Amino acid sequence: MEYFRPLLELLAVERAEDKLQYQQLIASSSLHERRTNGLTWYPIAIRDTELGRGDYVTVEVERTTQQDIPHQFRFGAIAAIFSNHNSKEDRIEGVVTFLSANRLKLTLRTDELPDWSRNGRLGIDLMFDDNSYDEMQHALKQANLLLDKEKEGDRLIRVLTGQKPPEFNDLEEKPYRDGLNASQQLAVQRILSAEDLAIVHGPPGTGKTTTLVHAIKALVEKEQRVLVVAPSNAAVDLLSEKLSDRGLNILRVGNPARVSERLMSLTLDSKMLLHSSMKEIKKMKKQANEYRKMAHTYKRNFGKAEREQRKALFDESHKLIKEVEKTEQYIIDDLISKSQVITATLVGANHYTVRQLRYMTVVIDEAGQALEPACWIPILKAKKLVMAGDHCQLPPTIKSKEAAAKGLATTLLEKCVSLYPESVVMLEEQYRMHTDIMNYPSEVFYKQRLKANDSVASHLLFDTDVPVVFVDTAGCGFEEKVDGSSISNPEEATFVVKHATLFMEQLSQYYTIANFPSIAIISPYRGQIELLQDAVVHSPVLNKYSSSISVNTIDSFQGQERDIVYISMTRSNADNRIGFLSEIRRMNVAMTRARKKLVVIGDSATLGQSAFYAGFINYTTQKNTYQSAWEFAGI
Repeated sequence: MEYFRPLLELLAVERAEDKLQYQQLIASSSLHERRTNGLTWYPIAIRDTELGRGDYVTVEVERTTQQDIPHQFRFGAIAAIFSNHNSKEDRIEGVVTFLSANRLKLTLRTDELPDWSRNGRLGIDLMFDDNSYDEMQHALKQANLLLDKEKEGDRLIRVLTGQKPPEFNDLEEKPYRDGLNASQQLAVQRILSAEDLAIVHGPPGTGKTTTLVHAIKALVEKEQRVLVVAPSNAAVDLLSEKLSDRGLNILRVGNPARVSERLMSLTLDSKMLLHSSMKEIKKMKKQANEYRKMAHTYKRNFGKAEREQRKALFDESHKLIKEVEKTEQYIIDDLISKSQVITATLVGANHYTVRQLRYMTVVIDEAGQALEPACWIPILKAKKLVMAGDHCQLPPTIKSKEAAAKGLATTLLEKCVSLYPESVVMLEEQYRMHTDIMNYPSEVFYKQRLKANDSVASHLLFDTDVPVVFVDTAGCGFEEKVDGSSISNPEEATFVVKHATLFMEQLSQYYTIANFPSIAIISPYRGQIELLQDAVVHSPVLNKYSSSISVNTIDSFQGQERDIVYISMTRSNADNRIGFLSEIRRMNVAMTRARKKLVVIGDSATLGQSAFYAGFINYTTQKNTYQSAWEFAGI
């Protein structure tokens, strides 16, 4: 069957485009720009070295300055240490095997550090991530082989490729799980009764994570171990923490995005350090390093006796490292045998420590943001798949427009929701938004099935406030500016900040700085965000409440919520072009971040050409919360 071949071809197109964009970025970037973009740490200091698996040296480095700059380094990434004396030639690559705040460990493809590493001016560059693409490609090829063999044990692959329908068992009893609403109860039951596929469709604020945690706990009671994965480290962290709170023994493979003591304690590295056999390992590693140092004291010109002595020292070092590897494997096996849930990213599920493990069930959270080829890495390890996510929110990020247009942007979640509605349970009660904020997204994306829990249905910032407002800038002359690929609207940014300032002053009658509502000011465009961030910093009133205000792109807020959300739509042009605002799932994310108040600011003449935006403007008109920016002309 030709299911996997097109996916392999699209993945190759995406890899080529991703690599090209990365190389262009690196080629055109100075050291300062790479550091600002989170691709480089410079300067760094080497804090420690030790021999690791396969006699490769592991180096621990620390970022010594610019520690507040966000970075893109992550567990499993390829990185290169370089000398700024001669950065093109003096560099050596390795794999990030540990990451914590401003320190990381890099396992190099050599048994000793090069001489230039002792001359200072060192940095570390993040390299293009071929490893993830290799893992995805291998998984697709493996799945294709299994599909061709037509073995009964590979039923899950046949279900997911549309060849066999999913099957369900009748549960002997349908247990009531305290704290779950009716649709959440149904989702847990569907997961437990599924033979091969169950899907939890979780619209914003509906308690998807809570539902999953209950389901995973129930699965663990039936099965020895469950694999829980997600496309991002942040999503893995959230589930790891929540599952641990429920008393489950979690083994977090890889390093958390959030460096907290609680999360670090769940990692394999942390658990290994506490294991009773670690004293023995430290002793052997110390002895092996001493043998290596002694061997390196011999110069290049020496006689037969010195050569033999050097070889004997290296042999002893290698023997000890082999013993270390054996003992480490014993510890890993011991920790895995005691764990009830393994958590990792999609690619991390194939980490060498857990690569050979097989499971009854794999759970993929945030499946709406997961690239299908990456999903097949964990799927091949299980007989049953549980996917949770929302295909009505943002899809995965894809670099190649060609690959996206030809199908790579369509997730496995979307395919299965369409193929097998009987596998899907949608969570219908949300605990975030006022009813008026919820209603329009519910109508457009969720067939009006969402309902607001009583605790949030009518909550307001103050009694006379209105929860949804559209402020129309049409006719105000707020023209967008296009600079290369960056789009901004300076006049609209100024207006957003003025409007927010007026509202903050109004709110100060009801709240102190200590209990002030949380605020997000968001836009689809990075150029607009930069203007808004600058304007907020220079606003005395907003600066006063800066600890309550976040300013960032819509995409960065998926999965988050705030009491108040301002959306600066940015687009305003005579041709009525709205660009990627036409991806209305992005606006679903934007609108549903708000708990108590949503303020959308934009040009109805430009936006109104889209049925979605025209519908929203009409919705606010019916609610009598449509306003013209002209009403604020004096501010």
